[in-house]
Amino acid sequence: MTATPTKEELRTRVAATRRAMTPRAREVAGVAISRAVLQTVDTLSAATVAAYLSIGTEPPTHDLVATLRSRGVRVLLPVLLDDLDLDWADYDGSAHRAQGSPGLWTATGARLGTDAVAGADVVVVPALAVDGRGTRLGRGGGSYDRALARVPQQRPVVALLYDGEVLPAVPAEAHDRPVTAAISPAGLRRFA
Repeated sequence: MTATPTKEELRTRVAATRRAMTPRAREVAGVAISRAVLQTVDTLSAATVAAYLSIGTEPPTHDLVATLRSRGVRVLLPVLLDDLDLDWADYDGSAHRAQGSPGLWTATGARLGTDAVAGADVVVVPALAVDGRGTRLGRGGGSYDRALARVPQQRPVVALLYDGEVLPAVPAEAHDRPVTAAISPAGLRRFA
C-alpha cells in the first residue's frame, strides 16, 4: 500500500508537471477554463466575482478578469497583507506587481477590507490540486483559507486547475477550507 503524499510532496509534483507544460498548452487550457468560468458566472447571474491575476504556471486569468470587467461584472482582486491575510480591491482595469511579493499582482483600486470577499457572488481561487471532497491544495501560506473562512457557506467557491489536478486525495488540516467546484479545461466539476 502506498502512503498518501504530503502536501509538500504534492506541491512539488504538481509544480513540476505545470513547468513541463508548453506555454501554448497553458494558453489553450486557459481559454477553455475562462469559457467555463464565464458560463458559470452567467448561469449564476453573478454581479461581483472575487478573482485573482495568475502568476507563473497557474492557469491564466488575466484575460478572464478583463472579460468579466468588460461585461460589467465587478471584480475584486486580493491584496496580500504583511500577515499573509488577504485584503481586497476593486479591479479598475489596472494592476501592478506587489512590492515584497515577487510575481504577485494586485489591483490599484481602493482597499475594501478583508471581509469584502464575503460580498462576492462567486469566488475564484488558485489551487495546485483539489480532491473529490473539495479539499484544496494551495501554495502553503494559508491566505486563501483565511479568506474563505469569511465566505458564506452557500456561496460558490471555484478552484482553477489544469486537467489531471483533481486527485483522489489531498491531505487536509483543520484550517483548510474546501471549495465547492473546480474548473479545468474538461469543464466544471462540483463537490458535495
